[in-house]
Amino acid sequence: MHYFPLTVFYEDTDLAGIVYYANYLRYIERARSTILEEIGIDQSAMRADDTVFAVSRIEADYLGVARLGDRLTVITTHQALSPVRWSFNQEVQLGDKLIFRAYVVAICMTTSGKPTRLPAEIRAIKE
Repeated sequence: MHYFPLTVFYEDTDLAGIVYYANYLRYIERARSTILEEIGIDQSAMRADDTVFAVSRIEADYLGVARLGDRLTVITTHQALSPVRWSFNQEVQLGDKLIFRAYVVAICMTTSGKPTRLPAEIRAIKE
């Protein structure tokens, strides 16, 4: 399980003063990028080797709201589904309250779009 803390900034909010819905996708993306860093995968080096990640599926539920200054936590569990597919269950919590959840599937591919194997570090993860 991975925890990614963040704070809601003014730029994250809409005219109603709540977090704009698309920013939750940014928050969970940041958490996934942090996971890669923490397991030692350099996305710039991967790209130089013609390998990238792309989201192939996402299901999202908006269950509450966050406002300017709120401190949120993105909680992520993940696993390799196949040699090329990596899945994530992600939640955004405001304190103990679940306000957003998503199921995300990312694939590993070449920059031309051909599926390729996930790095060994990811295939070895068992959460």
